[in-house]
Amino acid sequence: MNHVPTLSDIDVRQAIIDACLDMNRLGINQGTSGNISVRSRDGILITPTSLPYKTMTPQDVVWMGFDGRIEGTRQPSSEWRFHIDIMRAKPNVNAIVHAHPTACTTLSIMEKSIPPIHYMVAVAGGHDIRCAPYATFGTKELSHNALSALEGRAACLLAHHGMIATSSTLDKAMWLSVEVETLAKQYLGCLPMGEPPLLSEEEIANVIAHMSNYGHKD
Repeated sequence: MNHVPTLSDIDVRQAIIDACLDMNRLGINQGTSGNISVRSRDGILITPTSLPYKTMTPQDVVWMGFDGRIEGTRQPSSEWRFHIDIMRAKPNVNAIVHAHPTACTTLSIMEKSIPPIHYMVAVAGGHDIRCAPYATFGTKELSHNALSALEGRAACLLAHHGMIATSSTLDKAMWLSVEVETLAKQYLGCLPMGEPPLLSEEEIANVIAHMSNYGHKD
């Protein structure tokens, strides 16, 4: 059965489309490789698979229940599994941005996490931004690996793939995705000179305590 979008549904669906266009405008994604979801009813609203963002309409955004039901005329993103699993496991997460930004993806190809090179690493919730082990896209294994990498974290890299950013709102998840890509660029900039000196776990914990009301931090 198709769900008839309410006015609030349409606003959220349009916000998802706008965020997809912003991903490409900001240079944190290319083509239709990224995907976005927002918690909705007992499930999520998620971008459809293989549809150019410029042609996407609110009706194209797919509702998918935590029980696997699908409402809409299109199929959900091929990465729907980790979107569903993250939302199930993390009640405080209401929005997920998955993208293939160049710096994050370069580090992920090298299977490198982002260490505490800068105090802004703390915005992801801990002393590093982990890189989840590789698994084929769309699989249960990838979802499991992503959830493990996101334990105590709001963002992670996916080996040989890209990155995930999560937050309580779509605006915050988008902000976090840009911050993580900036940190990845900074780390890559350091590596030609060798591994950079790192901030201690104690200092990152201190920064997290000071960031309780910082910017878009939850």
